[in-house]
Amino acid sequence: MTDGEKTISHRNYKDIWNNCLRFIEDNIDANAYTNWFLPIVPIALNQNTLTIQVPSSSYYECLENNYYHLIKTAIKKELGVTGKLNYKVLLQKTNKSETDMTINLPSSPKHTIGNPGRLKPIDVYKTDNRDIPDPFILPGIQKRRIPTNLNSSMTFDNFIEGDCNRLVRSAGWAIAKQPGETAFNPLFIYSDAGLGKTHIANAIGNQTKEYYPDKVVVYVSADLFYQQFMEAIKNNNRDDFLYFYQSVDMLIIDDIQFLGTGNKEKTQEALFHIFNDLQRKHKQLIICSDKSPVEISGFDQRLLSRFKWGLTADLQVPDLETRVAILNNKLENNGVVFPDEIINYLALRVTSNTREMEGAMIAILAQASLNRRKITEELAKEMIDKYVKSTAKEISIEYIQKVVCDYFEISIDKINANTRKREIVQARQFCMYFAKKYTKMPLSTIGKFCGDKDHATVLHSCRVIENLLETDKNIRAYYEDIEKKMKM
Repeated sequence: MTDGEKTISHRNYKDIWNNCLRFIEDNIDANAYTNWFLPIVPIALNQNTLTIQVPSSSYYECLENNYYHLIKTAIKKELGVTGKLNYKVLLQKTNKSETDMTINLPSSPKHTIGNPGRLKPIDVYKTDNRDIPDPFILPGIQKRRIPTNLNSSMTFDNFIEGDCNRLVRSAGWAIAKQPGETAFNPLFIYSDAGLGKTHIANAIGNQTKEYYPDKVVVYVSADLFYQQFMEAIKNNNRDDFLYFYQSVDMLIIDDIQFLGTGNKEKTQEALFHIFNDLQRKHKQLIICSDKSPVEISGFDQRLLSRFKWGLTADLQVPDLETRVAILNNKLENNGVVFPDEIINYLALRVTSNTREMEGAMIAILAQASLNRRKITEELAKEMIDKYVKSTAKEISIEYIQKVVCDYFEISIDKINANTRKREIVQARQFCMYFAKKYTKMPLSTIGKFCGDKDHATVLHSCRVIENLLETDKNIRAYYEDIEKKMKM
């Protein structure tokens, strides 16, 4: 044993892991750190190998898929080049032994909601010799059975993966493979409108049905859930309403924030009981919202606390590469071809959400078709300028880099190169300054886009530009010209 190994062996394994956590926290966003690293428990250090305990095998797989290099760097930093990390999986209590990880599909469904092969509409849910009214049948609407209410076109195959959604997508796959048996229960997905919450929630449900055709998966909006509950109260069927939702294997509720508005305390209470029952039976819950559980308002604290039991993950605005991939996928599915320069221009200009980007694409197609105009960059610019209501919020860091580099007549590759040439450094500092001003990205992310710099370098660059704006007329002129071009 070397002197270095002797020193490490006498260190406290908890201190070593805490040091690793500090390094990891500095290099990822706060939500990812809270969701993926705080639940980990260090348990031993033996011969330069640190052992940590994770909640499940799916949890371990997601860590390895998404944070392998980050964890490896942290371990090597603390334990040296010979340092190793060992995982111990904490299995949930089941009737199986710890080594039996096989999933056995039931030979027959416990509950059956409807039969898509039958022509006669069904308006009753039968189980345990009871006739339970189906809450998906609303007054004034022709009676029909909705087995899952899922959108079959929303799948993992057409959900484009990127850094903005990789966490949610990985967790979704793990859930589809083992619904109700992962650490991600409930899965609480939140983001601004148009970033894919509904798509990924439906994709999880559809994939679960692929793996387990007999499982009962139900997707419902919070608004429809409220309407159903009100109708159940009106018809004195509250217990049947609860029994229906407590009998499903996977419940997906979209736009949950709706239940926090108005006087919906009784609906929240019903959801509280459904939530508890499904959790107790290890059934899967997926909840979508436009706000995180910390920011959401109007909910009873008992229910709100349960939203935080599993994994809380956000969908972020996709980066340029992901936006281009989304556009190409949409165009390919519709049998349409756009020139690359138009796709890139569209992806650069419309960045707030994918729904608006797709809307702008449709506007270009409609204009070209109705007026028999050729799809050109001029037409795209004309339509996008009309389509985008607020240019300021559409500015992305990629667009900032393009405008700055065009202004100084240098390539974007030079911005990201490791060089100290004055003109390159100045252009890079302008990119960082405008990115801090016009985007919501953290400094560490801005630095990653601008030559893989750390947050301290970004902060220093912003201060340099701020000081020069007050003392250097040329820098002030550059700043004003670039800002005008960004808003054109």
